[in-house]
Amino acid sequence: MIVLLTDFGQSEYVGVMKGVICRINAEAKIIDLCHEISPQNIIEASWLLKNNYKYFPEGSVFCCVVDPGVGTARKALAIKTTDYYFVVPDNGLLWETAKEQKVHEIREIPIPEDASRTFHGRDVFAKAAASIDSGRFDAVGTKTEGLEELELYLNGRVGIIVRIDRFGNIITNLPSGGKDSYSVKIEKEHYEMNFFPNYQAARDDELFLIEGSCNTLEISLKNGSANGKLHLNSAARIEIS
Repeated sequence: MIVLLTDFGQSEYVGVMKGVICRINAEAKIIDLCHEISPQNIIEASWLLKNNYKYFPEGSVFCCVVDPGVGTARKALAIKTTDYYFVVPDNGLLWETAKEQKVHEIREIPIPEDASRTFHGRDVFAKAAASIDSGRFDAVGTKTEGLEELELYLNGRVGIIVRIDRFGNIITNLPSGGKDSYSVKIEKEHYEMNFFPNYQAARDDELFLIEGSCNTLEISLKNGSANGKLHLNSAARIEIS
């Protein structure tokens, strides 16, 4: 099974990657994890992968292409852990996920001379994922060591916004403190927000906190977009105390 994670949206780039995979392995089973990562947003991709890879069968190959450094000297890597395989640009996207597992082997995928300087998803990563899915991990490149680090900042009750979903929920990496209300500080702004166990319990047009599916706090707006009111970006520091 090959699992795709990109910032390509519902574009031709996703379809072409699937075509390349099927040319190498016509029997490949391809699953779309997400293609709606904000453009070039490595933090968001890191968070989404870290919280979702474990729901897939052992042996799955995660092909992750959120790659603002495409065409530069950054490495393309294939990683084998105890239970999974990952094909990624070496830009920190895999760091938080790799910390949770035992990494057995890392291989550097060579970049062909005729590879597009803007579309390694097609010319590098899709091909490597298809080869690994066919049982040829050793053939994708030469052994190497080390991964680019990208820590998702978390220090006590100060964390970051890791994702803003299509509903406008502002997702943080801060766990719930089990309180009924919180003080929320974002940059120079300060808010007092109630915590509710579900969306229905909140009042209309009230910004509130809820525990999301990743067991962290999210700022939400009942029947509306919280980010439509706050206009925030991922990676912003946030304190919820």
